[in-house]
Parts: sequence; C-alpha cells; structure tokens
Amino acid sequence: MSNRALLEVIALDVEDAVAAQAGGADRLELVTDMAADGLTPPRETFAAIRAAVDIPLRVMLRRSDGFAAGDVSELVEAARGLRAEGAEEFVLGFLHPDGSPDLDAVEAVLAELDGCRWTFHRAIDRAADRDGLRKALAELPGLDTYLTAGAATGVADGLPVLLAEAAAGRRGEPGYRPRILVGGGLALSHLPALREGGVDAFHIGGAARPSGWDRPVSAAAVAQWRAALS
Repeated sequence: MSNRALLEVIALDVEDAVAAQAGGADRLELVTDMAADGLTPPRETFAAIRAAVDIPLRVMLRRSDGFAAGDVSELVEAARGLRAEGAEEFVLGFLHPDGSPDLDAVEAVLAELDGCRWTFHRAIDRAADRDGLRKALAELPGLDTYLTAGAATGVADGLPVLLAEAAAGRRGEPGYRPRILVGGGLALSHLPALREGGVDAFHIGGAARPSGWDRPVSAAAVAQWRAALS
C-alpha cells in the first residue's frame, strides 16, 4: 500500500492551478478572496481550471468572511451552478453564533450536492465543542475530510489536538472516521510529528506563495512540500 501523503494547494485561478499541479499537488482547493479565508469562486473560474488541469478540485462554498452561513439560498444557488459546470467535490461548514454546527444550512447545501465528497473546513477550529460537532456531522452523506489546524490560532498551538484526533480516528471512534487534512499556519517543521502521528493529508495556501499571499502559486514551493512528504 502506498505511503504517499496527500498535498492539497489553494488555487485562485488557472495560473495557480497549473503551477500547483506542476509542483506535485494531488488536489486543489478552489477559492476566491484569500484575505477572507476563501470564498466561493465564480463558476467560470472553476470551468477554466477544470479544463487546464487533471487533478481533483474541491470548491469552496462560503459567501462571506466568518463561519455563519448567511443567506442559505445563495449557497444553494452557488452549489447548483457549480454542479452544472461539473464540480464533484466541495468544501463547506457553518456555525451558529454559539459555536455549534449549523446543521440546517449544511444539510440544505448537501441536498444540492447529491452525495458528492466534501470537506468540513476550519470552522471546526472555532467550534464550541469539537467532539460534539464531529458526532453531529458523522452521518452526513459525502463527508470524508476535516480541514483543521487543531486550534483557531494555527497548527503550532493545535498540534496536540491533531495528534489526539488522529489517534481517535485509528481507533475508529464515532465521528473520527473522516480524514484529517492539516492546514492553517502549517510549516515544514510540523511535518515530522504529524507524519509520526499518522496524519497523511496536508493543505497549504501561503506556503505555496513564498513571495506573498497576493502572488501566484510557485511550482518550486509546492515541489519542496511534495519532496518533504515523500
């Protein structure tokens, strides 16, 4: 069985996507507005990227900064449009103001996704009860990944949580079956402990853009991460 770790890279446009694939990315997360931690890209952007690369694409469904769902009808419409363009994998996740999962919003969006695979994103790092959130979402169709840093402040603070949750997943505890995709302040120096702890999926955004968040993805930077994970 392969020991290859998954490397997911944030892409904003075709230039990013092509560079990420050239550097060895296994999957892309498609967003717009990285300053807002990633919002839903236009369906035309998805279509252009889908035509330019042949690795899997996960598309963000998020209309505004923060983790409130906002106008759920807009999320549903965006999901419907992206599905019409051929999108098959998604990223989403919504919280109530008290930090509990907004299951009504999540389920309304999932009704448009028809069983597509999806990631619950870093809203889990702002949840009032991480374990409770995982258990509440455990039976939702298509959920196969949690994007998490283990803490709202990033991987450096969340490392103990990530390792504990990875261990819970290996034990088969309820709510811990989805894969842990580590991202949010992730550094190359974190990889040895995470790999030793059984984590096998990693997500980078700024780290793929060494010249700055407002600069394109660097194929060389992605290749450095790919090599570190080999």
